[in-house]
Amino acid sequence: MEDQYFTDSAPATDDELRQVHVTARGRDLDMWVSDRVFSGSRLDLGTRQLLTEAPEPPSSGTFLDLGCGWGPLAVTLSLEAPAATVWAVDVNTRALDLTRRNALANGAAGVVALPAGEALERARTEGVRFDLIWSNPPVRIGKQALHQMLGDWLLLLADEGVAYLVVQRNLGADTLVNWLRDEGWSAARIASKKGYRIIEVRSVPTSKSAQF
Repeated sequence: MEDQYFTDSAPATDDELRQVHVTARGRDLDMWVSDRVFSGSRLDLGTRQLLTEAPEPPSSGTFLDLGCGWGPLAVTLSLEAPAATVWAVDVNTRALDLTRRNALANGAAGVVALPAGEALERARTEGVRFDLIWSNPPVRIGKQALHQMLGDWLLLLADEGVAYLVVQRNLGADTLVNWLRDEGWSAARIASKKGYRIIEVRSVPTSKSAQF
């Protein structure tokens, strides 16, 4: 359902909820899902590849799950790094409600689920910088909107921060890497599996010439 990125949805009623079992980085999770969120019946293949290929997160810090859906990335990050604060952001109210439910159900106490616009304004106002970003970004919103979203949040990476994005190869993963480099980021594919690229993005120090 591709319009979930544009259309907000109210929290799911009890009869709309379903529970799925997910194995993520060696952890067994029982997660609430629903229609009107991305991949509302199972863990999608792209997110699965990111969970498989992304390096171990730092033990603490401030992390971001950009476009959290029902929260598999945010919950996993919080469980791997219990001392971290994990911002889970999405435009969809139903997705945020599911993420909160799933964080509570699986003991992921560090997850803070926030509407995307509110979270971006808060981060800018409070000077928040993210040590780690994980995202399965909504490429189907269109190139311009995707670039705006990624640009806004990547500017909030800490100096030594790193982002890991998963993008389907035939939906423009390699083109996205080139755009990121053109915008001044250090971007590279670190894995390619089952039609998906895992892209690592880092800030390039302004005092040095970017080497790609």
